[in-house]
Amino acid sequence: MELRDKQPTAKGPSDRFTGDVWIDSIAQGHEPSRIRVNAVHFTPGARTAWHSHAMGQTLYVVEGAGLAQTRGELALHLRPGDVVYTPPDEWHWHGATADDFMLHLSLTEGVGDHERPESEWGAHVTEEEFRRAQGE
Repeated sequence: MELRDKQPTAKGPSDRFTGDVWIDSIAQGHEPSRIRVNAVHFTPGARTAWHSHAMGQTLYVVEGAGLAQTRGELALHLRPGDVVYTPPDEWHWHGATADDFMLHLSLTEGVGDHERPESEWGAHVTEEEFRRAQGE
């Protein structure tokens, strides 16, 4: 058994997020486990850039209201208790609505391979894409 100290909250980097996003690392598995769990706090209107995960991603919405969208599909409107699974290599984004904060847990598996990183990051979600996702 191991008790780990809480790591400092980290600001989400601007090349991966629009708006203010704060990340708390909750767990990183020890070999052979590759699980990674983060609590991600989004301020109103904050969101990820388009990205994909080599091994997929599961989100659990803890509080607030948010959006998640797979490229080419309609956005999902998220509320506390919702669970969203994104399959491996599917391009998507997620974040808070324009008027609400959102907190979700992100569960991913790290690959640990420089040839195939756990996540691949793309362009920021535009304001137009964000407005359409909200139904404006």
